[in-house]
Amino acid sequence: MTIPSVATAAALTATVGLAAASWVVAVRQMNGMDMGVATRLGSFAVFVALWVSMMAAMMLPGAAPAVLRRAHASGRVRAVPPFVGSYLAVWTLVGVAVYALYRLHGSIAAGAVAIAAGVYEFTPLKQYFRRRCHESVRSGFEFGLYCVGSSIGMMLMLVALGVMSVTWMSVIAILVLAQKLLPARPAIDVPLALAIVGLGILTIIAPPSIPGLMPPMSEVVGGAGHVTLL
Repeated sequence: MTIPSVATAAALTATVGLAAASWVVAVRQMNGMDMGVATRLGSFAVFVALWVSMMAAMMLPGAAPAVLRRAHASGRVRAVPPFVGSYLAVWTLVGVAVYALYRLHGSIAAGAVAIAAGVYEFTPLKQYFRRRCHESVRSGFEFGLYCVGSSIGMMLMLVALGVMSVTWMSVIAILVLAQKLLPARPAIDVPLALAIVGLGILTIIAPPSIPGLMPPMSEVVGGAGHVTLL
């Protein structure tokens, strides 16, 4: 194998391995924390640590092509850690913003966010960022910015519907991965966006029909009786 090929193979192995390990860590950390729209984030340090593992698990598989391009271009595996580290640093900043802005909310707010996420899928801005995610970039930080722009609607859905839900994390991860690896196709993207909007509407008008969205009333009353889930 040539040096670039060795670097590419090592980069792929490291990226996939880190993503797999992050899934294990995230799922274990999230155990028992999901309360749907009534989920609390806990302390800043704990949330950020969990968020980083979640982002590594969800985002690194889709970032693999960019990581491989970087490793092949440089011909050195040493170029991969700075690229991945700066990429995850962007998502860490997103997590800090989530922690600062997050408030306990109900099904109406969660549905509104889902509807907004579906509408965002139709915008030229979304398409621009998604296209840039498929192109070569100079750094992991730049790539991270493009990926945030492409996936921010999906991530807001996760935060609104159940930020500590392994189920929603898995669904969003699959959608994000597909959009990062596959070219845009209206025949797929339009029905997906409409389905997200439909999910938002259903969340507003029939929240009990969304599994895991509403916590058991005994838990709400016992742990946070002052919370009104609207």
